Amino acid sequence: MKLKPKITIADHFAVIQDPRIDRRKRHNLIDIMMIAICAVICGADGWVGIETYGCAKYEWLKTFLELPNGIPSHDTFARVFAQINPQQFQSCFLDWIKSIQKLTNGEVVAIDGKTLRGSYDQSSAQSAIVMVSAWATVNKLVLGQVKVDEKSNEITAIPELLKVLELSGCIVTIDAIGCQKEIVKLITQQNADYVITLKKNQGNLYDEVEKLFHLSINTGFQGIQCSTYRTEEVGHGRHEIRNYLMLSDIPERLDPDSIWLKLNSVGMVESVRKVDGKTTVETRYFISSIENNAKQFANCVRSHWGIENSLHWILDVALREDDCRIRKDNAPQNFALLRQIAVNLLTKEKRVKRGIKNKQFLATMDDNYLARVLALA
Repeated sequence: MKLKPKITIADHFAVIQDPRIDRRKRHNLIDIMMIAICAVICGADGWVGIETYGCAKYEWLKTFLELPNGIPSHDTFARVFAQINPQQFQSCFLDWIKSIQKLTNGEVVAIDGKTLRGSYDQSSAQSAIVMVSAWATVNKLVLGQVKVDEKSNEITAIPELLKVLELSGCIVTIDAIGCQKEIVKLITQQNADYVITLKKNQGNLYDEVEKLFHLSINTGFQGIQCSTYRTEEVGHGRHEIRNYLMLSDIPERLDPDSIWLKLNSVGMVESVRKVDGKTTVETRYFISSIENNAKQFANCVRSHWGIENSLHWILDVALREDDCRIRKDNAPQNFALLRQIAVNLLTKEKRVKRGIKNKQFLATMDDNYLARVLALA
């Protein structure tokens, strides 16, 4: 039997349309893209860094790229990535993700926005760009991202991201800004569940949920199915207790017209935190489509914040996203996707038990390791 040739990451991105109209192009688009991917994996955080990496690794890059006219200049990298269609780039990224990883049933997919602070440009009155990302909390992979329109907010970007993801069997978590009927509808249409933070300004729903919890607690949960879960953490001068409570068989008064699809339960989290002798109590409410399982609900709530620690923190600390001053045209959005590719590849490589920063350092020094990260070897 003849084996099918292995599809590489380069194959997935080779279909992007070349935005350059000059027939005298000196460099292949796929060469430009692969040098950029390799350089960002190794820690490059701008166009000069990418060119510097390319020049230093020319002989190795030549083993799998054509490079008909050597390494492109930093101006060429900047110009090309400013022109590449970000929707095409995103589409190729999604196809690549689907090819390398399948989501597990019940996996929590956290959706959250992040501001690219360095993209703010006072001289041209350009606001800082906000990207909304989807993060698979078990597999620790970025599943996709969408740029928030400059004159809008995450409410409009989240539906666009949901439309391009495959979420069947997953549990989608979103903070309060995503508490929208249309967003809930899009999630359920994909045969996925949701746990969404309830907004105080969400009509009467917040007030009714709050009243329901108070009544249920005071009456000993008569006529209402409930489940509870409790966690306690002590360390670094902090003592925190979290009480999770979930109610199902919800009375029709919460949603008499069934406008919140698959609203099967509501959740409450009471966090009692003691730091330096001072105690604070915070209560949050959630709507959910999952069945009455407070332990599962607790895992969804805690997993959601993994996008901050496992993705946003890495982007800022290891890949220095907030320091990036790339601002022109499509370049900020496309460079953000380069960073997401780097995070996914470095996370997926499991043989070296190191953090992302040290994996980047190793990839810079060891071409064989970088080849393994790229799955070229």
